Parts: sequence; structure tokens; C-alpha cells
Amino acid sequence: MSFVGASRHAEAVQRLRESYAAIPPGQPVRLAKKTTNLFRQRSASSAPGLDVAGLSGVIGLDIEARTADVQGMCTYEDLVEVTLRYGLIPYVVPQLKTITLGGAVTGLGIESTSFRNGLPHESVLEMDVFTGSGEIVTARPDNEHADLFRTFPNSYGSLGYATRIRIALEKVPHYVALRHVRFHETDKLAAAIAEITETRTWQGQPVDGLDGVAFEPGEYYLTLARWTGDPGGTKPSSYTGQQIYYRSIRERESDLLTMHDYLWRWDTDWFWCSGAFGAQNPTLRRFWPRRWRRSDAYMKLLGLDRRFGIADRLDRRAGRPQRERVIQDIEVPVERIGEFLDWFDAEVGMRPVWLCPLVAHQEWSSYPLEPGHTYVNAGFWGTVHVGPDAPNGPKNRAIEAKVHELDGHKSLYSDVFYDRETFDVLYDGRNLATVKRRYDPEDRFLDLYDKAARRR
Repeated sequence: MSFVGASRHAEAVQRLRESYAAIPPGQPVRLAKKTTNLFRQRSASSAPGLDVAGLSGVIGLDIEARTADVQGMCTYEDLVEVTLRYGLIPYVVPQLKTITLGGAVTGLGIESTSFRNGLPHESVLEMDVFTGSGEIVTARPDNEHADLFRTFPNSYGSLGYATRIRIALEKVPHYVALRHVRFHETDKLAAAIAEITETRTWQGQPVDGLDGVAFEPGEYYLTLARWTGDPGGTKPSSYTGQQIYYRSIRERESDLLTMHDYLWRWDTDWFWCSGAFGAQNPTLRRFWPRRWRRSDAYMKLLGLDRRFGIADRLDRRAGRPQRERVIQDIEVPVERIGEFLDWFDAEVGMRPVWLCPLVAHQEWSSYPLEPGHTYVNAGFWGTVHVGPDAPNGPKNRAIEAKVHELDGHKSLYSDVFYDRETFDVLYDGRNLATVKRRYDPEDRFLDLYDKAARRR
């Protein structure tokens, strides 16, 4: 992948402006893109969208300053392909290849470096945002658009779309050494997370990446990643073929991956969700094209299932209760993760659950985590048989209530059931409305509640 360059970027921005001007007032404004990592229901629309086709590349790198200027629709897969040539990566690289930089900033992203680097928007230095007034403004933490800079994360396009983002990069070696450490009790798991987050070490070894998996009650693992330039004579593992990464966590205490394969270790099997399509069956896997062993391919298959109701039809024929999709990422304070997991086991019963610690380094109004405090993200993605009440989301509603009770938050990429009053308390709706009035005075973009929570 070659650099886009400033002139081609300017041309792409101009096409974006023209496409926006062509959308009549009162028509919904959306991105004209074929892929998505959102799981909430959206209204189908045949209206033309914003032309972002030319905004999917890397504009340039400053190797000495360790920064990158990146277009908003550039995927992390394409971004990392460029930065790794120079031994650099973004501070946080979300798990799935087709997540875009703009999507991770206006939404939320997370990964194993979040315990030391926060969420992706915390490494943003400045960004150009296309606003509802049709203007491009450059927002930085210390300029006249600082209000937009602070409010943009978790706004999901309700305030505008990033066309250019400048981010900080970190230097990395070629390999990652892994240790999979098992815990039997959630209090010891939480204590270990807190200690590692504070010291960035475990048993005398540095820890550069930290995540984990809860497989069953009493079976919890933390994976401790250490950047290294010395493979120690060990051949790196590969989890893009027959071997499946998440299973290795239970099967071995240590491992070695290349940096590239570590960054994308979860994408090949969409964490563990590829099993729903038969891709983990050893016989079928041999014939499953390698180009289809990636998250966006499974997302397309999931879209076909939704469109034609395949799983629902099979359930009806087998006499099974109707399914509720329970696809969420939530964060609770580290001292309450055990309470959440115990409740989740009893009330939802879905396994496995991904665990990813994070620390926010400053306050971000639209996703107000306490700066400096350790939280743990719990990610769970699947279905639960609940019967005829499934369309009302009983499990999802219960999860929202429990997370609120535990002083946590949930990401907004999936189904949301909060009422407006609760939503505004959790995501600072008053500030969102103030900033939106400034940058989208005619309400060309849907507000965040309408985008995320209103049933349409």
C-alpha cells in the first residue's frame, strides 16, 4: 500500500463535500460504505450517501516524530501494513482488521495495550472533521475546536466525520512472547489485573499487552504479552491455518507470535465466533478458503442469516425457543469485574467472555470513565434462547441495568435499550447537544440517542 499524499487527499475531501451538497435537506445523511462493524438494527435506505471512497489510505508518516496522518476511512489492516514497515504501530490496534481509524475514534476501540495506552482516541493529536454545516474544521485539544475534540469520541457520526486524523505511534520489535496465566477465583484475577496495570510487570517480567478470557466459572486466563526482538530459537506459532488461537490459551502456558500475527490473532476466527459457521470443524476448515478466515467474511455470512432468518427457521423446526442476540462490550471498574462475571454466569450463561483492562488518561465527555482508574472490558457475542420475549431484548436490558448498577458503561455499536433520560446521564447528553448546536445547527446528522437507541 502506497501513501495517498496531500493532493489526492484534498481531491477526496472535495468529492465528500460535493456528495453532501447533493443530499436534499431533510434526507438522512449516512456514509456510502459497504462494510460495517455495527450490530444494531438500522433502517434500510436507498438515498445516496457521503462519498468516502477516496478517504481510505495513509497520507503520510513522520518517522522521527512517530506520528501518522491517516484518512478517516483507512482500516487498521491497511494502516498497520504501512507502519510495521518502519517498526511502528498505533498505540491501540483494535482486534478486527476492517475497523477504521475514524470508526474507532468516533466510536470506541480497545485492545491489549489499553491498560497502558487507553482507548484509540487518546493517541489522537488532531483531526479534521466534516461537520453538519458542511465545513471542515481542525480540532485539537488546545484550539478553538477543543470542545469538538473532547466530545467526538463515542459520538458515532452525530457530530461529523473525521477526514484526517493525526495519531501517535509507538516503536515495536518483531516478536511478541505470550504467557497464559490461569486463575480460579475472580478476586485473584482482579487483583492481578490491578497489579499489572499499576506496575506493568508480573513476576519480574515486563508486560506490554494484557487481555484475557473467562472460559467457565472458575477458569479465567490472563494473557501477558511482552514485546521482544529475540525469539530465543523458538519458531513463531501461526493461527491463520488449522490452529485456532483462543483454544491455545487453554492448551499452552507460553507462546511466540510475530507482531503482525499478534495484532490480528483474534481476527482469523472472529475471536471464537467462527464456530457458528462451521469454520472450526477440522474437516471443513481444510477446505475453508484462507481469504474467508477473517472477521468481515463472517460478518457477511451473519448478514445473510439476518436477511433470510436461517437460524430462526432452524430453531422453529427443531422446536427450540426464539433467540435473543446478546452482542455487547461493557466496562466496569476492576474491583467489580468478579461481581459482574458471577451475575453474568447466573443470568445469561454465555461463554467464553473476553476481558480487556483499560485506563483512561483524561476525561472524555461522551464516554465518561474516571481518569486513572482501572476498568475491565467484558466482551460477549452470541445468542441466548429466551422464547417469544426475544424481540424485547430481556437479556440485553438486564445487562444494561447491571452495568449501570456497577458504575460501568457499555459501547454503543450494538443494540441499546436505555430510555432518553438514562442515556443522557450516562453519555452526557447535555454536552452533546451543546456541541451539536455549534457544529450541526440545522440537525443534518441524527443525534447520538436517535442513532444508537431509538427503535427505527
